[in-house]
Amino acid sequence: MPRRKSTETTTLDTKGAKIGEPVPKAIIDTNTASVGVPRQSDHDLGEELGALRKQIGALQQHVLDAARSAKGSAGKAMRKTEATVKLYPASTLLLVAAAAGALAFAIRRAALPRHRHQPALRELRDLYDTIRERI
Repeated sequence: MPRRKSTETTTLDTKGAKIGEPVPKAIIDTNTASVGVPRQSDHDLGEELGALRKQIGALQQHVLDAARSAKGSAGKAMRKTEATVKLYPASTLLLVAAAAGALAFAIRRAALPRHRHQPALRELRDLYDTIRERI
């Protein structure tokens, strides 16, 4: 029987995390090849919420300004269209009829089935049929 080596006793590490303590989540940064807990901001959470509220207010104002501008532009376009229709009723009617005809043509063309066989494929099928009849 082989002889046993002497056993050394080791003590448990009591300086590490205790049972039941939350374990922090680590972040893996592929740009810097580092792993660790992200750094927390130095300022208060209330300050951060205040800054976010200011940004939201500014964004809401930009959206309202853009909506007002779009509404004004749409109103101008509508007034110009009405004036053009009043000045040139026959031309407007022809333009609307041409647009409707083009739309109807496009819809009808899209609805047609597309079963176009290629001539080479048709010739191969005929050749196959004639060979099959001979056999």
